[in-house]
Amino acid sequence: MQAISLHDQATIAAFLRRTPWLHLYHLGDLDDFFWPYTVWYASQTEDAIGQLALLYTALADPVLLAISDDAPAMRGLLASILHLLPRRIYSHLSEGVAEAFADDYKIEPNGQYYKMLLTDASRLEDVDTAEVIPASPADRADLERLFASSYPGNWFDPRMLETGCYYGIKRDGEWASVAGVHVYSAAYRVAALGNVTTHPDARGQGLATAVCARLCQELLATTDHIGLNVSQANAGAITCYERLGFTRKAAYGEYMLTLK
Repeated sequence: MQAISLHDQATIAAFLRRTPWLHLYHLGDLDDFFWPYTVWYASQTEDAIGQLALLYTALADPVLLAISDDAPAMRGLLASILHLLPRRIYSHLSEGVAEAFADDYKIEPNGQYYKMLLTDASRLEDVDTAEVIPASPADRADLERLFASSYPGNWFDPRMLETGCYYGIKRDGEWASVAGVHVYSAAYRVAALGNVTTHPDARGQGLATAVCARLCQELLATTDHIGLNVSQANAGAITCYERLGFTRKAAYGEYMLTLK
């Protein structure tokens, strides 16, 4: 097995499309919007990619995505590139992969998550989305205020408002609920929902269901695969997504890794 750095989007995409539901974030990050902030490592045997890991560098703490259905093989890839990784990394790791860092990094768990995929879009039509309206870059300050009160500590990249893939509901002139995307690519026809939240005073009214339904309806016009990551501890959100036609497809953990 040889570890290599990949630079060709088409080669990477061909590998990721074998299991798009597992690699939605990777596929989205191939888009020109994200591509300049990505570093791709792969294990290669006889000109075939065996495993692939993505380092996303746009954030203060780079994010490592090492998602695989073959944990031993992924650990092998990571072991071969440890010397190339930053001293501090936030990571998404499939079950059994974190131990690849045990000797060199302090591992701080940050929850277990499900990867979910929209598998029954017909359920979206059962949701009343009449109140839902699009958000734009002009709404940045108002949305950041909503996130501060209802979703502190969330990961929100304001650039994503430029995609036109944020929808919400207003009450008394203020955003009460919103749903957006963490990654979106019309070129690779994938999207991953993110920054879904409802103000504490407006919860229990089905607003999150409505904004997610409208967002998914819009995304279906330009994407083939719509997914999301959700905490396994967030039973309410999981129920909401399953009601909308999403299915749990894989599990993984999130960790902060700091070089010892």
